[in-house]
Amino acid sequence: MQSLWMLFASFVFAIMGVCVKLASGYYSTSEIVMYRGIVGIVFIAVLVKVRGGTLKTPLPWHHLWRGIVGVTSLWLWFYSIGALPLATAMTLNYMSPIWMAGMLFFDGWRRGASRFEWGLVAAIGMSFVGVTMLLQPSIQSNQWFAALVALFSGFLSALAYLQVRKLGHMGEPEYRVVFYFSVTGAAGGILGALIIPLFSTGTMPLWHAHSGKGALLLLAVGLCATIAQMAMTRAYRLGKALVTANLQYTGIVFSTVWGILIWSDALSLLAWAGILVILGSGMVSTIYNNRNVVNKRAAIEESGESDPIVAET
Repeated sequence: MQSLWMLFASFVFAIMGVCVKLASGYYSTSEIVMYRGIVGIVFIAVLVKVRGGTLKTPLPWHHLWRGIVGVTSLWLWFYSIGALPLATAMTLNYMSPIWMAGMLFFDGWRRGASRFEWGLVAAIGMSFVGVTMLLQPSIQSNQWFAALVALFSGFLSALAYLQVRKLGHMGEPEYRVVFYFSVTGAAGGILGALIIPLFSTGTMPLWHAHSGKGALLLLAVGLCATIAQMAMTRAYRLGKALVTANLQYTGIVFSTVWGILIWSDALSLLAWAGILVILGSGMVSTIYNNRNVVNKRAAIEESGESDPIVAET
């Protein structure tokens, strides 16, 4: 099932998160975002040169909109991480699958769709419960603004993911979608590096000097981000949107495992129970979708018609 590409994407995104955390000791957030985009641009340009294809797109405005929304979401999330406890910021940002379910429900209601995947929505809700159990977020009285920023970041992430899916349905290959997002990210990083120091109360250099370890971390961030985004784009293009969104929660589990292995993070029994809820919800949504696909294929075979799209859901 194509949605399972999100499992691979979540695993690689978790590795990227480890590299970002390590790289933050050498570079500013703006620099990390910028270099992440630059590495993605170079990687995909070389890939297109070797394997063929073209970066010319008939949908420049769609890519621009996806890039602006995605990069804005990324910046808001980084802001919330700095202003909130990490667990709280991540939990609120991971509201994006729930926002997505609401958007799809509204769109189906607007178009008069006769069926809505309540089973998958329930699985998404259980995944969020599992995330809350794992991260155990808390908000102080002076953190409500940052919490709203994190919540809005998740909403923008949902819009970006749906735009990724739309671009795929319009015929854009994964490499082209990721390439133009990398371009937007690099531009946003450069802009941030130039503007943010103007509002800083202390002395903040525009660019930090490179070291061997720092350069390798930046390269790893860019490569992991590019590979994971291509896998994620394929999952949203060919897979079922709500199943793909639900499998995205496994990224929290992967990140937690890396935290245990690298930083010796300790988990409570409630946190371990949350991991089991997330994994169980992912399995339930996958089984649920597989059953629907089998039923669709059986109905098509009985009618004698053919539907190539069913094979990709």
